[in-house]
Amino acid sequence: MSIELRPIRPEDQEFLYCLYASTRQEELAPLAWAPAQQEAFLRMQFNAQRSHYQQHFPDASFSVILRDGQPAGRLYLDTTGEKVCVIDIALLPEHRSQGIGAMLMGRILADADAAGKAVSIHVERSNRALRFYDRLGFAAVQDLGVYFRMERPSR
Repeated sequence: MSIELRPIRPEDQEFLYCLYASTRQEELAPLAWAPAQQEAFLRMQFNAQRSHYQQHFPDASFSVILRDGQPAGRLYLDTTGEKVCVIDIALLPEHRSQGIGAMLMGRILADADAAGKAVSIHVERSNRALRFYDRLGFAAVQDLGVYFRMERPSR
């Protein structure tokens, strides 16, 4: 398995939307919305998130995760501050739980340690990845209602 990162391109927008939508399926499943309502809501949220990230993290790297050359996810990372900020990491469902996230987070943590920086990430309190981040040495440092801001100190 080959895992690479490449900068997002304009032609990636539909893939990125589908990826985003895949991360919201469990949350939207109980709602009795018609498919068109769900899509309109998800597109609005996707566009708002994209604008927020670009506005608040102008110097971040926005990458597509490639598995064997094919788009499998996204990694948005800001290394410009005193901490490394994992803005977002997401994989398509068929690529989850296969070690890709662990490998990428391992790289991020090793690079942060080499730079003497802590790593932070926001994780929804209902996200099953909380256990994953806990195993990596992250701890909740702030309760933001829907999210925890988690941090892993430099080692």
